[in-house]
Amino acid sequence: MRLSSRTLARLHPDVARPGYDRTALKPGILHLGTGAFHRAHQAVAIDDCLARGETQWAILGSSLRGRETRDALAPQDGLYTLALRDGEREDLRVIGSVLDVLVAPEDPAALLARLADPAIRIVTLTITEKGYAVDLGSGGLRQDHPDVIHDIANPQAPRSALGFLLEAIARRRREGVRPFTLLSCDNLPRNGRTLKRVLSEFAALRDKDLAAYVAGEIPCPSSMVDRIVPSTTQADRDAISASLGLEDAWPVMGEPFSQWVIEDHFAAGRPRLEESGVEFTDDVEPFEHMKLRLLNGTHSTIAAVGRLAGYEFVAQAIADPAIRGLIERYWHCVIPTLAMPADRAFAYTRQLLARYENTSLHHRTAQIASDASQKLPQRILSPLRDCLAQGLPCAPLVFAVAAWIRSCGGSDDQGRPLALNDPTFEAWTGQPDQRMMAPQAVAEAFLDLSAVFGEDLPRNPAFVAALQEAYRAIAMRGVLAAIGSV
Repeated sequence: MRLSSRTLARLHPDVARPGYDRTALKPGILHLGTGAFHRAHQAVAIDDCLARGETQWAILGSSLRGRETRDALAPQDGLYTLALRDGEREDLRVIGSVLDVLVAPEDPAALLARLADPAIRIVTLTITEKGYAVDLGSGGLRQDHPDVIHDIANPQAPRSALGFLLEAIARRRREGVRPFTLLSCDNLPRNGRTLKRVLSEFAALRDKDLAAYVAGEIPCPSSMVDRIVPSTTQADRDAISASLGLEDAWPVMGEPFSQWVIEDHFAAGRPRLEESGVEFTDDVEPFEHMKLRLLNGTHSTIAAVGRLAGYEFVAQAIADPAIRGLIERYWHCVIPTLAMPADRAFAYTRQLLARYENTSLHHRTAQIASDASQKLPQRILSPLRDCLAQGLPCAPLVFAVAAWIRSCGGSDDQGRPLALNDPTFEAWTGQPDQRMMAPQAVAEAFLDLSAVFGEDLPRNPAFVAALQEAYRAIAMRGVLAAIGSV
């Protein structure tokens, strides 16, 4: 029997469930990108708000690409299970904050209508780095992006998040509806400011007056989100359904740790998220830098190094003394680049080690490695630039970049195939054959990827020499042996 509003009473008694009347809820938040992370993070905090009686803040979800989430949750009335795992412990909770999930490509008009609805006061986003059509080198809009070109020509039937947001803003303005707040929850530096910039530049391609309205009237507070959320497997579905006593087509996994820091700047009110443990601040950047550079940077490092070494999961990789040592040296290099007090940053890294060691999460290195070319600039190259500018040690960061390059070669250190899930490489005609080319030539070819490395790093002789040497060591000796020289 399927999990749904009708079958909630049949749940195993140990499973937490909504204690509020879901029929009394009203949607006040529309979320773009209703994937696993959103459902294990923001939707949980909103579920807490609904349980306290804030019934006007339920969530309408939207997928900008596929229909899988909608098809899984629609028969369940939007209900799904959150499984928090730590060692042998697993706590199950059914989340009721998501009322419905729209599929944008099926009916763009329906999503635009909901975005223009005055009841929607906050739009949250988890659309990944590539969803913003941002040039990660300049921080501005990629005006040559196919979705940008399409959406300027077809504002009534957009494809991208920017296209849907701009058309909804134009309609609300025309109809005298107050602006909504745009709250990015993606791993972008200054994500709110980045969203504001690319949306304003996008609007300027359509209407200069509308662009001025976006820049002046649409709040885009920055936020920092933190929770490890692995992909759900069929084994997870089977095990959780057995524990529930009901079938759940798409539960989500997560660790007990969760953090959300938001700049407190909203146009039309907000839920009392501070009562759910959310921290509000005037400036999220110190928190964001700490998380991007200490967690996301080392996650990407573990993904590249771990995959080369044959480790499927983060917990396996961090258990290797060589990789653990590399990560700890990486943190020592990066912490001086942070505005956060060093003692707080070091305490955060101790938490990170414990989180990485959580064997029950089964967080796949391949999942973290997806779209890595979009993640590298802000996670690793940004602190690397700071280290170079300040004359700080940076060998572990250079090694991480070299390991990423090597992991793009199609096989690990044992010759086993490595899938490359990164659209950058579908269009890159200059990708080198790492099996045939000399290490120096491979590094030089990658440095031509200006969207990743910018124009400055390839012109930095010290960085280029260090990258070539690190790549050569990995290619010749294998990644684990090469770590010893870092």
